[in-house]
Amino acid sequence: MAPSVPAKDEGGAGPLVSGWAVGTPGPVSTGPLVRVRRAAPVPGPGELLLRVEACGVCRTDLHLAEGDLAPHRPATVPGHEIVGRVAAVGEGVAVFRTGDRAGGAWLRATCGECRWCRSGRENLCPRSRYTGWDADGGFAGLAIVPEAFAYRLPEDRDAASLAPLLCAGIIGYRSLRRSALPPGGRLGIYGFGASAHLAAQVALAEGATVHVLTRSARARALALELGAASAGGADDPPPEPLDSAVLFAPVGDLVPVALAALDRAGTLAVAGIHLSDIPVLNYQRHLFQERELRSVTSNTRQDGRDFLAVADRIDIRVTATPYPFDQADRALADLAADRVSGAAVLVAG
Repeated sequence: MAPSVPAKDEGGAGPLVSGWAVGTPGPVSTGPLVRVRRAAPVPGPGELLLRVEACGVCRTDLHLAEGDLAPHRPATVPGHEIVGRVAAVGEGVAVFRTGDRAGGAWLRATCGECRWCRSGRENLCPRSRYTGWDADGGFAGLAIVPEAFAYRLPEDRDAASLAPLLCAGIIGYRSLRRSALPPGGRLGIYGFGASAHLAAQVALAEGATVHVLTRSARARALALELGAASAGGADDPPPEPLDSAVLFAPVGDLVPVALAALDRAGTLAVAGIHLSDIPVLNYQRHLFQERELRSVTSNTRQDGRDFLAVADRIDIRVTATPYPFDQADRALADLAADRVSGAAVLVAG
């Protein structure tokens, strides 16, 4: 499969583009991702057509493929960490031009009119739409991205290192802010994959002490290499009480573990869009003394702009495992089995 080059339909119906779609959601072992060849998309008003250079493989893609998140439409092409070149623009596009480098992320559309949008909280818009869930995403050679929700990307970084910034990075950044980490505070990070290894670098750059708790020995080694003060098992207590914590692993059993590790007035932010059931909490042990439990829902475009600026300023290091586009199913299986160090990224040939 050559996803970056549309092929002509033998019947003369126009160019086709190759990619992957979620067929029947289910465990990765059942092969929920299927190869597809479809008519090349055409940008509408205010839209960019991107020729995909790379697309990150996010845990949300895994949740969609396995059915943890109900599909919003059948046979959708997943992928929402899209790095590409503008191949064509629709009517009314004002900022981007053909040949520009641009990125498409998870948040794709909001109404702009509800009280959430008008108060700067568009991530809570009830009419929000998402790339790879409500519309085809970047597991294909071409992808449509609304200009209003696209990000301009630097020319001096390779596509594989940029892709994880567009969801793992942005959501990690919002989760870090939701954890209310005080200046110079003690941060616990539970799970250490694509999002966590980027959020940790932001926290370290801001002077935090970071303790990583994860089941993966490879991830613990990466955490220490990046500057974490300690790295232990997911159920282990950190070496000191935490001011804040972020739960990146989609494991509800870790919620009481992380809450118990908080100091007085500490805050736990749960980063994932999906979480297994949370066990019964004990008020005295897990919530008393003004500990807080917060969820994280998507992100705003300002989160994206702020994070990309920070990532550039601190020269953030992206640990990425590249896969050819025709191995998207293997990348998803490796992600499910925790065989990926950092972020999995599909790279066009």
